[in-house]
Amino acid sequence: MVAPQLSCMGTPQAIRAGPTRPRVLLICGSLNQTSQMHAIGRHLRDAELRYSPFYADGLIGWLGRWGALDFTVLGRGGEFRRMTEEYLNDHALPRDDRGLSGPYDLVVTCSDLVVQRNIRRRPIVLVQEGMTDPPTAAYRLVRRFGLPRWVASTSTNGLSLAYRKFCVASPGYRDLFVANGVPAERIAVTGIPNFDNCQAYLQNDFPLRGYVLVATSDMRETFKADNRRALFDWVEILAHGRPLVFKLHPNEARARATREILARFPSARVFAEGNTNHMIANCEALVTQYSSCVYVGLALGKPCHSYLDRDELCRLLPIQNGGTSGERIARVCEEVLRGERGTVGTSRAA
Repeated sequence: MVAPQLSCMGTPQAIRAGPTRPRVLLICGSLNQTSQMHAIGRHLRDAELRYSPFYADGLIGWLGRWGALDFTVLGRGGEFRRMTEEYLNDHALPRDDRGLSGPYDLVVTCSDLVVQRNIRRRPIVLVQEGMTDPPTAAYRLVRRFGLPRWVASTSTNGLSLAYRKFCVASPGYRDLFVANGVPAERIAVTGIPNFDNCQAYLQNDFPLRGYVLVATSDMRETFKADNRRALFDWVEILAHGRPLVFKLHPNEARARATREILARFPSARVFAEGNTNHMIANCEALVTQYSSCVYVGLALGKPCHSYLDRDELCRLLPIQNGGTSGERIARVCEEVLRGERGTVGTSRAA
């Protein structure tokens, strides 16, 4: 389904839903978050949908609008925002930036690190985006002193408890979030779009085969420690003479990363763009640092090397349900709407 394009600057009358149709705001972020929101929205066909790039209030909202947070989903001129805007425009998705034409009957979002003021009194369905960061000292400080959740990044996913339901990737993640303090009754194991049908990536037109794929991270761009020399030493050992393909994180400084890679591996192929999942499907082995794409490699049975514990990754591996997670999450949204508005049907099979 391709929805008509609609600017967020339109009049309230132009986007107001009829009396029997629930209004749903889907808050996007990274390209992965945005495509996940779209995968859910495809199955909310009887609802009045609007999509918004990620936003925030207060100081961090102000910093985002002025370009100081372009390395995050809150930026206005960074790569995250560019790809989100491109996706929304390419798919002609109806917009309501910052949800200014609310209130909405339901809000669906991939992050509760920030819970925006204009959705705090609305029913929310939270959807797990992908891998969560391991708990660090910042996580412990947030839990002990009530600091903003974004201080500890995605390790604090789900801790706002501002939502009615939290849709997660697997039983392993359900157990992880429960251990972190999320009530079990608020969690629905639905799988998550983009990670629930990895076999489909085997059918692709990426021309290369027989290589070791290195999927790098944007830790330096987000002010985290990243020893590239140590990474390259590790890659050289793991590759054992096999051809190397590097796929850069979308948020990385491309020129710097490419220069560093080619200085150490002159014959390597470096891709700043392209379908990472297809590259994983065609590789002989996958090397990552901290990236959700390792789940694609594990689901496809690839030899995977990561900074994270393999047994833990296998326990958390997103369920493979043939690409039906978007519909399953839409059904959870339907249940929440029923509880809030009476009997309302909002999802239909595609």
